Amino acid sequence: MKLASLRAGGRDGTLIVVDDALTQGLVADDIAPTLQAALENWHAVEAPLRDAAAALDGGTARDAFALDLAALASPLPRSYQFLDGSVYLHHMARARRARGVPMPPEYETEPLMYQGVSDGFRGPTEPMPLPSEDLDIDFEAEIAVIVDDVPMGVSVDAAAGHIRLLMLMNDFTCRALTRTELPKGFGFLQSKPTSSFSPVAVTPDTLGAAWNGERLAGRLCSWVNGRAIGTPDAATDMFFTYPRLIAHAARTRRLGAGTIIAAGAVSNRDPASGHGCLAEARVDEEMTTGRATTPWLRFGDVVRIEMCGADGRSIFGAIEQPVVAA
Repeated sequence: MKLASLRAGGRDGTLIVVDDALTQGLVADDIAPTLQAALENWHAVEAPLRDAAAALDGGTARDAFALDLAALASPLPRSYQFLDGSVYLHHMARARRARGVPMPPEYETEPLMYQGVSDGFRGPTEPMPLPSEDLDIDFEAEIAVIVDDVPMGVSVDAAAGHIRLLMLMNDFTCRALTRTELPKGFGFLQSKPTSSFSPVAVTPDTLGAAWNGERLAGRLCSWVNGRAIGTPDAATDMFFTYPRLIAHAARTRRLGAGTIIAAGAVSNRDPASGHGCLAEARVDEEMTTGRATTPWLRFGDVVRIEMCGADGRSIFGAIEQPVVAA
């Protein structure tokens, strides 16, 4: 089942069901007005939402309409909580090398995680406004899960049962600010503006064998202005799993329904897979030639992130957005 949110309908949008081909939608506000409301009442609304999805895919939905990706907000236009980890150690090592800092002491025993902006996300095709090109603007291609209500102290095994949806994410980062902000020891703030997510979020069963309950296998592809940046496999070199991230986040707090948890830029050790962000590419260039030649994002640049299934069709739809002056 694939779910999305129309921008129309207020700050939380309007919930729609989307067909598997990403060509048609069906307003589902008679079942739940928003995706947030659906997540808060998942056990009551899942069955009727699946019935609506089946009707849409079967061609029997009366009020189906042609899907316009430009009309979509992020699946959750805003969230009560957004947490982002860093579990691809190749990316972590490259990002830290770019800042000139060592790996943290417990990086192989405890996930890194920060709490990010969640009061308003950019839609999958909406421009990303930023105040200056001098911030060394970067993207990070990621995969995020959305959970229902998670109790404090949940076990890793039990955490897996709270994953309701998965989606793609573009985690914008101002690298010039990470170099000055993180040494203060109080985490990301200005260096992490808001993020954007794929047109649709999908239930785990939709992913078939690619999803094993802990990791999603498949190539997460990214481009800047049509130039390929990376094609890493999301299940490869993932040091901590999504259930492990959920259990880590819930150690001292409950997680409310609709909490988004991402796993950081997807990155493989295999050089043939490219890079999960521009910082990785620049570090590799410096190590190889002594000089970084890949530019940071400029106003007008367009970032595209997408994952396709074994049949070649887009699973989540593509994030495709230009960077613009605020």
